[in-house]
Amino acid sequence: MIPSIKTIVRPATAWDAPAIHKIISTAFKKLLSEPGSAKTLKALDETEEDILKEMGTKRILLCELDGVPVGSIRYHTIMGDFAYISRLGVLPQTQGCGVGGILIEEVVRECEAKGIRAIVLHTSSAVMSSMRLYYKMGFFVAGISLNRGYYRALLVRELKKPSTIIDYAELFEGSGL
Repeated sequence: MIPSIKTIVRPATAWDAPAIHKIISTAFKKLLSEPGSAKTLKALDETEEDILKEMGTKRILLCELDGVPVGSIRYHTIMGDFAYISRLGVLPQTQGCGVGGILIEEVVRECEAKGIRAIVLHTSSAVMSSMRLYYKMGFFVAGISLNRGYYRALLVRELKKPSTIIDYAELFEGSGL
């Protein structure tokens, strides 16, 4: 019999900052080695203090497997009725086990409960593992830019179908995201 693994997603607390820092730095160092990734990533400059500051402005969720933190995700509301995912990280040894999907689905549940229209994020469109995850989770490419020195895709998951097509790239242009 295969032993069962207890999976919990919960809001992060200040006590979780060291674990979140470890998750993000480990996951993004691995990402840096992926073909098509950016040459540098802002996430790697992040400190535990930065994470603590973001706890005041963003919702940060932590995923634990059998009590061990293995993934985290951050998002916040922008422009009233959109949510922006700014960091998703999963420890490399648990990537491919569904942790990223579990975290995204929790964000979707929370956003639907708040009446959010769509969830948006940016990722490298040339990193196939990231693109596969986001496509699997219902996101689509709404634009690509080179403004950070790599093919940076704007991805969207609409929670409420708009009556007309929205040009998300234009909508978020100049937003600083």
